[in-house]
Amino acid sequence: MLDVLDLTQKIIQCPSVTPEDNGAQDILINALKQLGFTIYDLPFEGDGSYRVKNFFARLGTNSPHICYAGHTDVVPTGDESLWTHPPFSGAIDGDTLYGRGTSDMKGANVAFVVAISKFLEEHKDFKGSISLLITGDEEADAINGTVKILRWMKDNNHIPDMCLVGESSNIKELGEEIKIGRRGSMRGDIVIKGKQGHVAYPHMADNPIPRLALIAGALSHYEFDQGTKEFPPTNLEITNIDIGNKARNVIPGEATIEFNIRFNTLWDYESLLAKVTDIVSETTKDFEIESRCGANPFLTKEGAWTDIVKDVVKKHTKREPFMSTSGGTSDARFIANYCPVVEFGLTNETIHQIDECLRISDLEKLVNIYADIIKNAIES
Repeated sequence: MLDVLDLTQKIIQCPSVTPEDNGAQDILINALKQLGFTIYDLPFEGDGSYRVKNFFARLGTNSPHICYAGHTDVVPTGDESLWTHPPFSGAIDGDTLYGRGTSDMKGANVAFVVAISKFLEEHKDFKGSISLLITGDEEADAINGTVKILRWMKDNNHIPDMCLVGESSNIKELGEEIKIGRRGSMRGDIVIKGKQGHVAYPHMADNPIPRLALIAGALSHYEFDQGTKEFPPTNLEITNIDIGNKARNVIPGEATIEFNIRFNTLWDYESLLAKVTDIVSETTKDFEIESRCGANPFLTKEGAWTDIVKDVVKKHTKREPFMSTSGGTSDARFIANYCPVVEFGLTNETIHQIDECLRISDLEKLVNIYADIIKNAIES
């Protein structure tokens, strides 16, 4: 069986801040080649974004086909002088492995590869397929990564029967949560029009700020819904107010509200935009809205695939995992258009932070969890 700690240290030592790779994917590829996988290098570029290194790997040609999806890119380290250990050192202190990307999500990537080696020790002639979809573009634009890999997979008959994403799904302890869906994300700017003028002559100007205050309050307090069985209520947050006026004696000509909405399956982008427009229109008719949908909500209905993951996690952690839809967006939102997908990985307590780290005991336990998930999925 492959050494999970050694491989994780090596991949952490690759400074793969998006879109750089610096050898991170080769760590996984070389291990998979040892296990007999066919590797498909899938670099993509264009569509207004940078070039990205990606790959797809598969062992077997038949169903059932289980796919693991992950990313090797990481977010910037921040001030490296604040780290207890250098962020790309892969330093070990007791049961803790430090480094950018340990929990998000290089540790899980390696754990799945090692789990495959563990599975193959006892099931060399298994019937089915195991594959990996690995991108270097999840933390930033997400344009030349998972979306385009999935299109390639569809065109080349590699769409799996089920998919496991190794995002860090737990808060503090392994086994707390399994993600079976995610809320949608919408962001926008509301530009409220007025007329610029001198503060001494307000009758010759039209100050948009009072209307902005009313609109901001109405949006912040609006109850979009009460949530569903699987999702919390839709929520709008004002993220910025931009007046663009540094002169104390000038009434501004316009004012902008920036907002973000996380929404459940009771809404889609078009219906939310219409609702926001209606709320603003109750205060003023002179405004513009620029908005975009970052992701639509998705939900994997509980069934055979979710039961496999839930039962294995419960067996190894002695916890009853909560089937959750909380948190931000992930690449699972793209995969959900092709097959049932769930997310389970390490803890997210330190992701994107100074001193990101993982518990080595959790990493080793995750190998066993993944190995059993593979086994049960192949036998399903």
